[in-house]
Amino acid sequence: QVQLVESGGGLVQAGGSLRLSCAASGRTFSSYGMGWFRQAPGKEREFVAAVSRLGVSTVYADSVKGRFTISRDNAKNMVYLQMSSLKPEDTAVYYCASGTTGGVSRQGPAYANWGQGTQVTVSS
Repeated sequence: QVQLVESGGGLVQAGGSLRLSCAASGRTFSSYGMGWFRQAPGKEREFVAAVSRLGVSTVYADSVKGRFTISRDNAKNMVYLQMSSLKPEDTAVYYCASGTTGGVSRQGPAYANWGQGTQVTVSS
């Protein structure tokens, strides 16, 4: 079991930037891939980005590619999502998730543990 706590959300104007952080505890952090997902009001949860256990491989949703960067610091048990050029359609609750393997996945069922989420609101 792993516990995940997100932070860094908030209100930002379109075109601005935010960095989300996710602190992990409870199991060997560096053994598993990590991901970020988001859910907007009235919409299904969607994949945002994922990073492999050692940070070598990353994947992104087409909607955020080139604007968002996922990274991890295994020494600190942290994963980050740097978000730039934010758009109103990026408004959502963002969730950090830990994978069941060391690789990357876009699929929710590939993740075993989830954080409580952090709200990101982008105003136009």
